Amino acid sequence: MPGPGRPRGYAVIDLETTGLRPSWNDRVIEIGIVHLDLSGEVTGEWATLINPGRDLGPQHIHGITAADIRHAPAFGEIAGAVAERLDGRVVAAHNLPFDAGFLSHEFGRLGLDTPLDHTAGVCTMAWSAQFLPGAPRSLAACCARAGVSLNGHHEALADARAAAGLLRHYLALAGPSAPWEPLIEAVRGAAWPAAGDPRTAGVRRGVAAERDPHFLTRIADRPAAPPRPEAATSYLALLDRALLDHHVSVTESDALVRLASALGLGRGEAERLHLGYLTALARTVLSEGPVTEDDRHELALVAALLGLPAEAADRALAGDAAGPPPDFPRFRLSPGDLVVFTGEMDGPRDDWEWRALQAGYVPHGYITRKVRLLVAADPDSLSAKARKARDYGIPIVTPDAFARMLG
Repeated sequence: MPGPGRPRGYAVIDLETTGLRPSWNDRVIEIGIVHLDLSGEVTGEWATLINPGRDLGPQHIHGITAADIRHAPAFGEIAGAVAERLDGRVVAAHNLPFDAGFLSHEFGRLGLDTPLDHTAGVCTMAWSAQFLPGAPRSLAACCARAGVSLNGHHEALADARAAAGLLRHYLALAGPSAPWEPLIEAVRGAAWPAAGDPRTAGVRRGVAAERDPHFLTRIADRPAAPPRPEAATSYLALLDRALLDHHVSVTESDALVRLASALGLGRGEAERLHLGYLTALARTVLSEGPVTEDDRHELALVAALLGLPAEAADRALAGDAAGPPPDFPRFRLSPGDLVVFTGEMDGPRDDWEWRALQAGYVPHGYITRKVRLLVAADPDSLSAKARKARDYGIPIVTPDAFARMLG
């Protein structure tokens, strides 16, 4: 890092985190930084997701998925980029003690001391008492009072832009001399540590959709050959567990691609097994009585998840499939089976455990090889429970899917 020098302006930051207390192992999972010059003009911005190596906490608030996080760097990989963007600038945020505290903790985990201190920065929430008297202190309320746009609340860069808008509003009201003017001069003596390569690129939300093509296209194209019966059974059993919640997560996709490779299955053989799986589902539907619109919708959804054309479901229901459907073990929960929950779900954990108990299953607190199912708020969860469940081959389903299984 360059040594202390001329003040470069302001760095307005916002963080999304797994919780409220770094002392409880909560971590930063997204950072947004907006640069303003000393007059308040926007001169740049930067943002990235950050892989915390743990579950993501209240995803219903921040909206970050584990599928995106898997592509993101750890904090140690972007520490240099963050330090470079804060060096020589007065740090500002809405609720600066929160953001400065979390960032200091992240640098501290790397053994690095920084000049981050909420008393040496501008807190747009604290200063709202002077510049927006009578306004509630939340970012949304302050922005509404000041006429600042807030689009995409709880996305780090969007909130950093909004806080930067508040700071610009305060600067305009303050005139030629802001009340925090001494902080600008103090930046000259603030030295940031050498924290790594400052050129590390950020990873933004939605990257999973761009980088994770359908798993069928990722299976190697090999010369056509009928799969061995035991290979077909193993692959279909894993496919069945992946489809329990009518969603193939990124980690499940990876597992299917790895298994196909290990079994020597090519893309053509896998596609034929997918057709066989769909045929087996269609035969089950036909055996249970008249086919409903819900049945057709479900089969069409499964066909899409399997990478099959839309008409494949109709052909399967019409009995156009060649040959009998394959035989493979279907996943079923039985009374007395152990079920574990992880992540912050819609509703208290106790309610979900009570519903499982009422259905005859046994809620369990941790993962063992005897557990039959893990219910996770995010099927790609990075929690210790989810990692161990994958190691043991235990299916992971969403709460909505578990509710359907109960119903």
